[in-house]
Amino acid sequence: MDPRHGGGAVILAAGCVLWRRAKPGEGIEIALVHRPKYDDWSHPKGKLKRGETLAACAVREVEEETGQSCELGARLPSVQYLAQGRPKEVHYWAARALGGTFTPGREVDALLWLPPAAARARLSQARDRELLDALLATTASRPS
Repeated sequence: MDPRHGGGAVILAAGCVLWRRAKPGEGIEIALVHRPKYDDWSHPKGKLKRGETLAACAVREVEEETGQSCELGARLPSVQYLAQGRPKEVHYWAARALGGTFTPGREVDALLWLPPAAARARLSQARDRELLDALLATTASRPS
């Protein structure tokens, strides 16, 4: 048990700021997921399973929530916040989408691919906008 943050064990999670190349000359698109339980738009993420590494969790959550396989890139900042009164720490990566098919479900009912400015405007949380900014600052996400 990790007593950091004074609220009991920290919930560990991982996710990605998922991107793909847009049409030639149009830069990149960012994947956002809609979670009906919270009625919010965010980056794909989820809780760590027993024995799972943070990187494996991030890749699994992207696939579960978006249907996309992905290639992890640069580490992005970790985010700490309270979730239902418990401290939560989410580790993020930039990740390039490699392909797949989205299927709406109970946890995630919509997936959008948006240019960065539109994604920034759609994100529900300031911390997710900061992660998008961190992705855009990495060279890994820039089209060649």
